[in-house]
This record gives sequence, structure tokens and C-alpha cells, in this order.
Amino acid sequence: MHPGWDGTHRPPWLTGMDDLALAYLHYLHHLRLRDVLVVGSSLGGWTAAEMAVRDTAGIITGLVLIDAVGVHVPGEPIRDFFALDARGVAEYAWHDSQRFYVDPAGIPADQLARRQADMATMRALAGDPYMHDPKLLRRLRHVDVPTLLLWGESDRIVTPAYGAVYADAFGNGRLEVIPEAGHLPHIEQPAATFAAIDDHLLEASTGSIAAR
Repeated sequence: MHPGWDGTHRPPWLTGMDDLALAYLHYLHHLRLRDVLVVGSSLGGWTAAEMAVRDTAGIITGLVLIDAVGVHVPGEPIRDFFALDARGVAEYAWHDSQRFYVDPAGIPADQLARRQADMATMRALAGDPYMHDPKLLRRLRHVDVPTLLLWGESDRIVTPAYGAVYADAFGNGRLEVIPEAGHLPHIEQPAATFAAIDDHLLEASTGSIAAR
């Protein structure tokens, strides 16, 4: 869980996504980890991309971004999540909106307060500019680790067309679209999503061995 979400404390130095990315990189370095595959969804995918462009030590050797935000794509605006009510979130974020709609009236007060705090953290880190780093797209060409972008075919928060531009920006990126899934395909279509990740891991490891 990111700091500042789910009831956790947001430290005063955490004011942007770059801060979050650097914090995670420092943590990986502290643990002395190598050959790390970073998987991130939505805001987490943006974090993973920001980590990769700052990874001068070569700790990260692969990426999986799932319906990630984080870049500006002309003609493909990111849906204003802050302006959506619960019904709007269900309609734009899910393939099966009826199944995943949650009536706020049925949410306990403590959980509702926690969700509101999560939104406040999101606004602080990603509200201005909204859900993207204006410089990130052009920086991704320097990231040449194997990168898979998985996208729900029905995502209307960030569309598959947005994902295609994102994938093309990486030095070694490709897009795979998951049918009958929205913004969170790992929840709506877990079998297809994790099978795609497994295939990506196999291809990346085979390529790494062949290059040695």
C-alpha cells in the first residue's frame, strides 16, 4: 500500500509521484535487490514508469504496467476521476458495471472516510497536472527493459489507444489488450491477465539468457 493510502500516514516530503518513485527505488536499493520486475496498475503503473526512468543502478529488469496513467497523449484525455460519482466510476472503469457498482449508502462510515482520505492523497500527488507528468512520455525512450502494457479493452478511464501510445514510447514495449475488462483487468479477468504476465516473464527471461 502506498504511503498516505488506506489510513496510512503521508510523510510531508511526499508531494508528487516523483517522490514516491524515488522512495521505492531507495527501498529496493536498501534491500539489495537485483533483477526486479515491477508490476503496477493505474497510479501504480505510473509509479513504475517513473521508477524506471530514474533507475540508474539497473535494479529494474522488467516492467508490467496495467492500464497505467502518467503520460499526456493528445486526443486521448484521462477521464476526470475526481468528477465521477459512484455510478460514473462503475460505468467508466469496469466492463461489467452492474457487477462492480458499489452504492456509497451501503459503505460503513469509517471506510467512507478512508476512501475520502485516499482521494485527498491522490489529489495531492497527482491532481496538478492531472494524472500525468508532462515530461514522462519523452523520457520513456531511454527505458529499454522488456515492458508489457496490459489494457482492459473496455477501459474508459484511459483507453487502449492511450495504452498504445504509452507502449510505443518505451524502448522495448508492447501492448496486450484483455477482452471483457475495464481499468482493472487483474480483477475482472484475472486468469487472462496473469497468463499474459507469465508469458511476458518467460519471454523476458529467455531473451536475457540468449543475450548472455
